[in-house]
Amino acid sequence: MIIRPYAPGDEDALYDVCLRTGDSGADATGQFADPRLLGEIFVGPYLRFEPSLAFVVDDGEPAGYVLGARDTPAFERECEREWWPPLRARYPIGTFPDGTRDAHYVEVLHRPHAADPAIVADYPAHLHIDLLPRTQGRGMGRALMQRLLDALREAGAPGVHLGVGAANARAIAFYEHLGFTTLRETPGGRTMGRPTS
Repeated sequence: MIIRPYAPGDEDALYDVCLRTGDSGADATGQFADPRLLGEIFVGPYLRFEPSLAFVVDDGEPAGYVLGARDTPAFERECEREWWPPLRARYPIGTFPDGTRDAHYVEVLHRPHAADPAIVADYPAHLHIDLLPRTQGRGMGRALMQRLLDALREAGAPGVHLGVGAANARAIAFYEHLGFTTLRETPGGRTMGRPTS
């Protein structure tokens, strides 16, 4: 089991990891009519716009990843210009029945959340990390995070933030162990951040 940089050709496998961890770390495969939808939001734009900040756990095939964006507002602007428009054309509002997870994420891609200026002032970068169960408990998550933190620091980002669901207690404890602190909390989740050094 190794950690390596993202390579072209990994996309489908990383989309699959995203889906298989898309229920607060558990498998969300049965919850989506379109198995690519989550990956189009949480994986694709990072591979397109920030490939040097994408690292993969590989045990013969990709089994986890960490993805980052150095400058969140700039990344959001790039997505708005280039990534979201074709997806909005492919997934108009109403593509899926109301109340489904697919419908919720179609809303997300039509009305993406914008980062809070108060958070990105000190923590301008952000990240997503997902690991399949077979890679967990083996130090891969910590190693992935260290690779990304080093890369973000070298890229000039002083701090990084992330979002985590309130139900994902294991992930919250993992981030706290890595030095992340809670910056904002809502009933649905929290935003956490830490310096890159």
